[in-house]
Amino acid sequence: MRLSRALKEKRPLYAQRHDKVILLHDNARPHVAKPVKTYIAPSDFHLFRSMEHGLADRRFHSYEEAQKWIDSWIASKDMSFFRWEKVVSSDGQYFK
Repeated sequence: MRLSRALKEKRPLYAQRHDKVILLHDNARPHVAKPVKTYIAPSDFHLFRSMEHGLADRRFHSYEEAQKWIDSWIASKDMSFFRWEKVVSSDGQYFK
């Protein structure tokens, strides 16, 4: 209510308009959130996201057991999984 009264006082032509649409233009910068983990390379996101699916509901009782699972998990991946190495080494350039 106060806004409407203030507009009518400061902008008398506003009351005569039929559409009553007001566009607000300001110089505020957009609010952009920073990435959560900037220290992780893009290849790590690919690796850990894929590994997360295999680790669901899995518990290890020793370091050796975890190491053995990781080694077998990496060995089970085909060459298309490791395509990210070529993407990272090309530094974003196009390749076939």
